[in-house]
Amino acid sequence: MSLILLFFILLSISLSWATSFSYPTPQTFIQCMSTQFGPYTKFVGTIYTSNSSLYLHLLQSSQQNPRWLNFSTPKPLLIITPFQDSEIQATILCSKKYNLQIRVRSGGHDYEGLSYLCKTPFILVDLFNLRSVEINLEDETAWVQTRATLGELYYSIAKRSGIHGFPAGLCPSVGVGGHFSGGSLCTLLRKYGLAADNVLDAYLIDANGKIMDRETMGEDLFWAIRGGGGASFGVILSWKIKLVRVPPTVTTFNIKKTLEQGATKLVSKWQYISDKLHEDLFIRVIIQNVGNGTQKTDFLKAKSNFVKEPISDIGLEGIWKRFLKEERVFMIMDPYGGQMKEISESDIPFPHRKGNLYNIQYLVWWEVNGIKASNKHVHWIRILYKYMRPYVSKFPRAAYLNYRDLDLGTNKESNVSYLEARVWGLKYFKGNFKRFAQVKSKVDPKNFFRNKQSIPFLESGAD
Repeated sequence: MSLILLFFILLSISLSWATSFSYPTPQTFIQCMSTQFGPYTKFVGTIYTSNSSLYLHLLQSSQQNPRWLNFSTPKPLLIITPFQDSEIQATILCSKKYNLQIRVRSGGHDYEGLSYLCKTPFILVDLFNLRSVEINLEDETAWVQTRATLGELYYSIAKRSGIHGFPAGLCPSVGVGGHFSGGSLCTLLRKYGLAADNVLDAYLIDANGKIMDRETMGEDLFWAIRGGGGASFGVILSWKIKLVRVPPTVTTFNIKKTLEQGATKLVSKWQYISDKLHEDLFIRVIIQNVGNGTQKTDFLKAKSNFVKEPISDIGLEGIWKRFLKEERVFMIMDPYGGQMKEISESDIPFPHRKGNLYNIQYLVWWEVNGIKASNKHVHWIRILYKYMRPYVSKFPRAAYLNYRDLDLGTNKESNVSYLEARVWGLKYFKGNFKRFAQVKSKVDPKNFFRNKQSIPFLESGAD
């Protein structure tokens, strides 16, 4: 076995909830929605109960991590696929009326499933229909609805221009909603920064059902949704982004090396130069165990780190040794430098800037999702993460929000303590976490928008 490096369920428990907890029936909720925005809201084909033939398909269609596709996972009371803003407004107001939570799903790529999982009765708002892209080449901007995928965005730009692009991720099926709001690492980050660094405006619906743009929401909230995750503050409808200039021809290449071909020395050298190269050059490292390369991948667990000092050869060899004990694993290392060291840690919520050589994403996949199998693979990546402690950033040991990791800590379901949330919040956001809590206290004081890692209030006297 060798290592290679590449450069560059239907259980209708929703109705039992309604009985056991005195929550509304689906019909009651639909009636509430019809009274909120009656003349302006279309319900045909947008609301699905557990009795609908499309309910299960819609529930599973955007769940990108099948770990959560099982009979024990709580299902939503209703799935709503809005065409209009007013349908989302009505959903928010009626959910508040009946003490229901909502989950808002864009592309469904949250590694821990927080965009569609909830332990208490909830409504799932799937933004599948909100995916338009409007390009304006005169001012080099675009308005992108939140459910448009990165692939759809890139295609729309390419149809209109051969010299424009946008700095966002590589996976074409990722929705821009969660991707932009989490910061958005990308291959153009050394040249142009993150996607969130290039957001100019946004439309958002708050906990009161009010639609706001940058001017009406204010700079604090606009700051918070560009890297802090939108799910803590409202439902983001669309983004206005700044297009960037790219050359008509872009060169890409892969170089494959095994351990026997001197991969360790190559990675070691890469650590010293990758962040210092010209910003037009982006060279990433992908460490992959290819002993079982034909195996199908379904279920996954991920973690992340940031590296400030080169890892020694001995440290790298320890990683290879652990990789050989697992079947299907990746470790992706993206270089920093360039614009990433020029942008301030507090410009947007994403704080991982100057002083970082590169970031790491760890991934493990497996095929069988039984409890025993899942525990085995999750245990493996936790052991690798523990091994990496001496080699990565400290105080805090930083992590990237879009590589969601509930091992870092979670909130209580409703009573979110700032001091408790600091355990995971400082790792994602460092010194920006306190400002988040201040914004949350102003824009969502009753904590309507919440999940296991949502932004908490800032209690009196907390620091």
